[in-house]
Amino acid sequence: MTTLGELMREPSASGRFGEYGGRFVPESLVPACEELDRAFRSAWSDPSFRSELDHLLRSYGGRPTPVTECRRLSERLGVRLLLKREDLNHTGSHKLNNVIGQALLARRMGKRRLVAETGAGQHGVATATAAALFGMECDVYMGAVDVERQELNVFRMELLGASVHPVQSGSRTLKDAINEALRNWVATVETTHYCIGSVMGPHPYPYIVRELQRVVGDEARRQCREILKSDPDIVVACVGGGSNAAGTFAGFVDSGARLVGVEAAGGAAVQHGVPGIVHGMRSKFLQDEDGQILEAESISAGLDYPGIGPEHAQLADAGRAEYMEANDDEVLAAFRLLAETEGIIPALEPAHGLAWIVREAGKSIPKGSAVLLTLSGRGDKDVALVRERSR
Repeated sequence: MTTLGELMREPSASGRFGEYGGRFVPESLVPACEELDRAFRSAWSDPSFRSELDHLLRSYGGRPTPVTECRRLSERLGVRLLLKREDLNHTGSHKLNNVIGQALLARRMGKRRLVAETGAGQHGVATATAAALFGMECDVYMGAVDVERQELNVFRMELLGASVHPVQSGSRTLKDAINEALRNWVATVETTHYCIGSVMGPHPYPYIVRELQRVVGDEARRQCREILKSDPDIVVACVGGGSNAAGTFAGFVDSGARLVGVEAAGGAAVQHGVPGIVHGMRSKFLQDEDGQILEAESISAGLDYPGIGPEHAQLADAGRAEYMEANDDEVLAAFRLLAETEGIIPALEPAHGLAWIVREAGKSIPKGSAVLLTLSGRGDKDVALVRERSR
C-alpha cells in the first residue's frame, strides 16, 4: 500500500506507480525504453545537463514564469485567485519545459530526429521549436479533426520546419495520433526519439515528463510563499494526460494544499474510467463493457484523451488528489470571464480548471480561500473556435 509520503517520487523498478504504469510495448521497443531510462537517469544526475537545461529554460524559454494575482476576479468570486502563468512561456504553454529537456536528452543519445503526437498543437509547436533550435528533423502526428480546429498551430509547426501528418484513422484525434507516432518510432528507433508530450506512455516516459514539468510546481510554491506567506489552500490544474497537473502537483504534494485536477466532462477517465492497458501503460480509461476504448469528447483538443497518466490514477486512488470535471458551456463562460475581468485570454484547457473554481467558489471552495490555478497555455489558438461557438 502506497503511503502519502511516497507519492510523486521515483516509480518502481518496473515503472509502476502503485498498480499503474509499467511498460507494455512490442519486444522491439523494450531496448529503446531501457536505453531511454538509463540515459535519463544518467543525465538527471549530471550537473552539466541540469545546468544547460536550466540555462535554456531561462534564456530561451523565459523562466521563471510569474504568478499573477487576479484582483477583480477574486473580488467577484470571493476567493483569492492566483495564476501560474505558463501561458507566458515561449511557444505559449508549459509544453516547452518537457520538450527542451527531451531534445537535450535525444542529442545526448545521438538521435537526430524527433517524432511527436499533438492534440491542441501546443506540444507539436514546442517540439518543432526545439527541433529547429537543435537542428533536428521533426515529424508531428495530429488527428485530422484537430488539424481542422487548430489550423494556426499547424501552420506554426510547418513554419518551424516540421512535417505535420494528419491522422485519418479512428476518431481522428489525440488517441489516434499517439498510435501513429508509436508506429513510426518502432520503424525508426535507431535514429529517432519519440518526444511524448504528457505523463503517459510506457515507462520511463511518465516519470521523465513529470520530472521535466516539476519546475512549474517548484517555482509556484516559492512564489506563493512570497505572495501569501504560506502555501495556497487549493491547487488546481486541468488534466488530459496530465503533464501540467503532474508538474504542478509535484511541487505541492507534501504540503497541506488540496490538489484538484479538472478533466473535460466528455473525457473524465478518473470519474468514469476503469483500469486497462493502452499506449504502453496501465491506467484508467473510458471503456465499454467489452473493454473497447470509448471516444472522449471535449471542446478542447488537448483534453479529448480517453485516459489519464498512471501517476494521476495513483494519486486519485490514494486520495491525495481529487479529479473533477467541467463541461463545454462552463469552459466557454470561464474563458470569457477571465478575458473580461483580467485581460488574460486562456487556452481552453486551463479554462476547465477556472470553470470548476467559478462553479465551486463559496461552495466546496470556502470564501476567502487562496486558490492557485496553473494557466497552462494562452488562448490565441482557440479564439477562432470560441468565436464560431458563440455565433
